[in-house]
Amino acid sequence: MSNNQYIRNFSIIAHIDHGKSTLADRLLEFTGAVSPRYMREQFLDRMELERERGITIKGKCVRLNYKARDGGDYILNLIDTPGHVDFAYEVSRSLTACEGVLLVVDAVQGVEAQTLANAYMALANNLEIVPVINKIDLPNANSTKVKVEIEEIIGLDCGHAILASAKEGVGTEEILEAIVRKIPPPKGDVNAPLKALIFDSWFDSYQGVVVLVRVVEGEIRKGTKVLLMYSGKNFEVSRIGLFAPEMIDVERLSAGEVGYLMAGIKDLGDAKVGDTVTNAQTATTKALPGFKVIKPMVFCGLYPTDSNQYVPLKDALHKLQLNDPSFTFEPETSLAMGFGFRCSFLGMLHMEIVKERLEREYGLDLISTAPSVMYRVRTIKGEVMDVDNPVRLPPPQQIGAIEEPYIKADIHTPSEFLGGILEFCNNKRGIQRELRFASGGHVILTYELPFNEIILDFHDRLKSMSRGYASLDYEFLGFRPSHLVRLDILINEEPIDTFSTIVHKEKAYHKGREVVSRLKKVIPRQLFEVIIQAAIGSRVIARERIAPLRKKVTAKCYGGDITRKRKLLEKQKGGKKRMKQVGKVSIPQEAFLAVFGVRS
Repeated sequence: MSNNQYIRNFSIIAHIDHGKSTLADRLLEFTGAVSPRYMREQFLDRMELERERGITIKGKCVRLNYKARDGGDYILNLIDTPGHVDFAYEVSRSLTACEGVLLVVDAVQGVEAQTLANAYMALANNLEIVPVINKIDLPNANSTKVKVEIEEIIGLDCGHAILASAKEGVGTEEILEAIVRKIPPPKGDVNAPLKALIFDSWFDSYQGVVVLVRVVEGEIRKGTKVLLMYSGKNFEVSRIGLFAPEMIDVERLSAGEVGYLMAGIKDLGDAKVGDTVTNAQTATTKALPGFKVIKPMVFCGLYPTDSNQYVPLKDALHKLQLNDPSFTFEPETSLAMGFGFRCSFLGMLHMEIVKERLEREYGLDLISTAPSVMYRVRTIKGEVMDVDNPVRLPPPQQIGAIEEPYIKADIHTPSEFLGGILEFCNNKRGIQRELRFASGGHVILTYELPFNEIILDFHDRLKSMSRGYASLDYEFLGFRPSHLVRLDILINEEPIDTFSTIVHKEKAYHKGREVVSRLKKVIPRQLFEVIIQAAIGSRVIARERIAPLRKKVTAKCYGGDITRKRKLLEKQKGGKKRMKQVGKVSIPQEAFLAVFGVRS
């Protein structure tokens, strides 16, 4: 037997909160990779946010040594993947580095949206899938029902599904045995030209970029001159090793093995996820398939509440970008909010994580503008431009057509909530494509939706109307023409660029009415009249008035002719008129939060 016969590369895939990280803990414990003294919950989740939210944000890999019942000493490479749809590309590259997966399904919740999405991704990569039904220790667990769901919805045979409780450690040995028996060993010729897949990378202040690789063909040694095929740059490998779970240096990594390499790479953009590493002297002619440059989907402005925090915010953004090249930023100026940055993200969760890390790790107090998506604008001259900020939208007379991004959304819900969810999706301009009834009153809905309609509060409202039972997964479909307009908010006839949004024409009046009424409640009264308007181009579609604070100037005018009072009132009126011309309306933070939390 070759050494590869004793290697198993696998991943754990699951919907959020189905016990993926807890199961990884049990595998680490059972194989002795981590001693009880150093063990803690969610061991592989190193970031505070990951541990707090119970999700995996950054992928990891760890080598486990396991002596199986057949007497063989096996090397199990667990490649941990991110657990959210925002990081679907990273998940796909991690799965490409494996030969099999453990599909973990909650014995209470059953099959949910991301369970299905991840299972289909594994099937697309021709991976062996081992079904694991977790949380059987819970009093309302129903493993029989879940087995039927997996067979009906995904089409996997669950006759030999493993019943487990990651919390209690039940079924851990059976899972390890199934990995050894069912997941095939890696293929690959050690003597072939080097081909290694980058499935993750991060920046280390002392070592430069640390690159996680799966060697597909050939081998890498310390001192090897490697070529990163997408960037076309050459580097010399200075360090090579594996995680067990701490870093251990080794002499080489051969075909079928998983580990890390360091080569003095200074820019994370040079080591993109999905790229192929090859030997610079004997380079392969064909890169590994599946690589693509991931594009940001969600955009928003980040502004410090205190202008003195602008430079610290800029430094913090640069530091975060060192470890996350999918996040980009550029300086932006707003009349209402001063100096800030226009940032781009993979999705809403990615945006929340970056903002929370900036506030926690760097002590910043930030306001974020309403998230928007990328629109494609075709001008009457035939030019095509991408617009990620409503302010950059050309004047209406120059626009030929506007296209917006659409997604395919898969929603899993109990049938009792079906009516409300159907109405909700239709109100969001959704197009129903499929409605399937599965076992146990389980319904699978497929909708095509404008991405702009789901980025604000779609997920939260879906959860609230289904009492937390519905789940959502989506994938990008492409751009489609739509009847969109720019909605501007004016305060005393001065447009506030930060409040501008791109909305569907049918929803413009409703949203404009909602925004101006909210602003009226949160903007304090001034010494002069304040007019709040919502407008599309030059046409005002909604208006509110905030009456001025009024000092009683006639209080000391006792008796006498009425003309004395009129003179004082006219003098006051003239003063207010002058004040309105030069005075600035102070807009509190609450006003921005009120606008950006508008539900449509």
